[in-house]
Amino acid sequence: MTPAPWTRLSGATHAVALEVLLRGPLPRSELARRLDLSAGSLTRLAKPLLDSGLLVESGTSHESRAGRPTRPLDIVADAHRFIGAKITHEDVHAVVTTLRAEVVASARADLPGRDPASVVAVLRSLAAELVTRLGAQPAPGTPHITAAGVSLGGCVADHATVTGAPFLEWDDDVPLGAMLRDALAIPTAVDNDLLALTRAEHWFGAARGRDRFAVLTVGAGIGYGLVVHDRVVDSPDAGVGLLGHFPLDPLGPPCPRGHRGCATAMLSMASLRAAASVGLRRDVSYEECLDLAAAGDPVAGPLVTASGRALGRLIAAVANLTLTTEIVLTGEGVRLAEVAREALREGLAYDRDPRAADVSLDVRPVDFALWARGAAVTAIQAYVLGNRRRTGLRRPSGD
Repeated sequence: MTPAPWTRLSGATHAVALEVLLRGPLPRSELARRLDLSAGSLTRLAKPLLDSGLLVESGTSHESRAGRPTRPLDIVADAHRFIGAKITHEDVHAVVTTLRAEVVASARADLPGRDPASVVAVLRSLAAELVTRLGAQPAPGTPHITAAGVSLGGCVADHATVTGAPFLEWDDDVPLGAMLRDALAIPTAVDNDLLALTRAEHWFGAARGRDRFAVLTVGAGIGYGLVVHDRVVDSPDAGVGLLGHFPLDPLGPPCPRGHRGCATAMLSMASLRAAASVGLRRDVSYEECLDLAAAGDPVAGPLVTASGRALGRLIAAVANLTLTTEIVLTGEGVRLAEVAREALREGLAYDRDPRAADVSLDVRPVDFALWARGAAVTAIQAYVLGNRRRTGLRRPSGD
């Protein structure tokens, strides 16, 4: 039996299904408590969900208040599958996930070019490869691909049009959502990569159930995502990289826009590599700069220490301004946090009131499959929430 589409669910029934998706499996008593429902109301709302196959009973039986054994309610996570893809300046990483964003397959491919047509061709090829590998065809009893999500570094309007993507050198509007919807023949949503990653952490990751949460990334640029009041903070400016110009060191080097000691100048991989190359009078890669600093090099060491202290100050600023104490740090340049661990702690303590709560910093090695999973979560949210939010997710032409 194919579970009923989420978009057809009424408000109260939808709330039940969504709570089970995000928090389940849940005993009926716990589900009723979370949604402030009586036992009778929950039974009435859950029945059509069980009859349609969207919810199932699973796990160990629990005794209800009436003394009757009941089993927790859960969703059929594998009934739908979603493609998620993260586009970088040189390749594409793609995954297939379940309705709960569990990755069941992954693949990557180089970009032969950065023009929209080349990007779409690579995404279409990766999607076909993953579908063939999984046998995920719309046949009876076989999970099918319900929708796709694609993320990139840049500004995206209405989950459909890329209005700017500097790493891909896209300056004009690109209707990537429509192009992919036609190429893949499934609904497709496009998202800023940091927002997509934050959405995944919010629904299915470290921010699950948390009221406030931030994601910081260090790499080619400085990225930032925020959850406040259990909602991802979204804005047309999310892809501009505003945090990249947050001032950290008035005596630091200038960034390409002339801002002295801003986050980009102090933390981006290109800035640190350039400073080390000048100091050592030879071309130095980012990883070599960190290796030299870890070995006590007199040139690279102070540069990395200054960057680590600046990173600590940036983390403190995010915590101070948003009143959050839960922060995930990742990105291609995240190894800086390991090599300059003590300097990071010093910078964080310097700008953090000693009476304030400790900041919980979750440092994660970069994994573009997780970023692709974030894109899949954008598609999952669009499918599950439907017209309850603006997504730009529509059916392909002729469907």
